[in-house]
Amino acid sequence: MSLKARLAEDMKTAMRAKDSVTLSTVRLINAAVKQFEVDERTEADDAKVVAIITKMVKQRNDSAKIYTDAGRSDLADKENAETEVLKRYLPQMMSAEEIRAAVAEAVAETGAAGMADMGKVMGVLKTRLAGKADMGEVNKVLKAVLAA
Repeated sequence: MSLKARLAEDMKTAMRAKDSVTLSTVRLINAAVKQFEVDERTEADDAKVVAIITKMVKQRNDSAKIYTDAGRSDLADKENAETEVLKRYLPQMMSAEEIRAAVAEAVAETGAAGMADMGKVMGVLKTRLAGKADMGEVNKVLKAVLAA
């Protein structure tokens, strides 16, 4: 079952169960996917839907941090609840050990020797780990490896 079909089914299920958080979040995902399809004049495949959802998770996490810092825990809780729903549609994220192994492999493969080669290695890692790992975490690990 494609991710878009799963979203449609989950929206129906949320309507029947009167689960307002899931329903509104799935509607937001569908709206973002439709916006992409209209803008790009193409059909969104599962990889693109995962990329859209990943971006939405990052936005929610940033907003929740801002709300928490401002003392608005009610709004932060709403963002965190939406994040939990969004994460249901993402593939299992890589562990820290798996990220370190992938970075080490990419560094060896590209022959990177220092920080000047960071862009080359990140290009390789971005294609391999898209949707599977937090690229911010990958960037930190890569910087640590290249700086050593």
